[in-house]
Formats: sequence, C-alpha cells, structure tokens
Amino acid sequence: MIRKLIASAVVAAALCASSIVDDARKKIKEGKYEEAIAALEPARKSAPKDTAITKALVDAHLAYGDFFMFNQQMRPMQKYPSALKQYRQVLVYDKANAKAKENIATIEGIYKSMGRPVPQ
Repeated sequence: MIRKLIASAVVAAALCASSIVDDARKKIKEGKYEEAIAALEPARKSAPKDTAITKALVDAHLAYGDFFMFNQQMRPMQKYPSALKQYRQVLVYDKANAKAKENIATIEGIYKSMGRPVPQ
C-alpha cells in the first residue's frame, strides 16, 4: 500500500515537472524568457536532480542571453552586461556549456579590447 502511494507521488511529480518544462519551452519560443525562468527556478529547487528541468533552465538562460547579445536595437552598454549575466547563469546549471563559455569569452574580449573593465 505504501509503495503504491509512493509510486503515485513519483508519477504525479514527474507529470507536473513535464508540464512545467513544456510550458517553459513554449514561453521561450514566444520570447517570454523571464516568465520561463520564473517558472523553472522553483521547480528546480524542489527537484534539483531533474535533468529536464535543468536543461530547460539552461536553454531559457541561453536564449535570453542571445536575445540581448544579438539585439541590434540595443546599445552595447545595455546588451553586453545583460547577455553576460545570462550566460554566466547558464554555467551555474551547466558548468561545461560550450556556447555560454564562448559567448562569455567574446563579450569579455570586447570589453578588454576597449580597455574597459568587464562587468561582474
């Protein structure tokens, strides 16, 4: 009886996490990065080993960073610090993420080539 209850709880949690991930992916496609991140962060705190949630969170921060980095409407002083913040957040969840590392290096290189301090 207890095993059935535990199994049911595990299945319910997995379905809930799947729903959150699906909804977040939809928000990312719509460009609603902050909403996606806001939904995923509490889910990750309650299920830190759920790889689907972590992957969605990484994808949301990468997409948000790309939004800033490649935004032609924003001035460099606006877009690069914001992009850098998002890419650094990716590395919190995925320390080996090559795209985030590459983009961080690019932005830091831009600052260094101008003789300016890299934003923290």
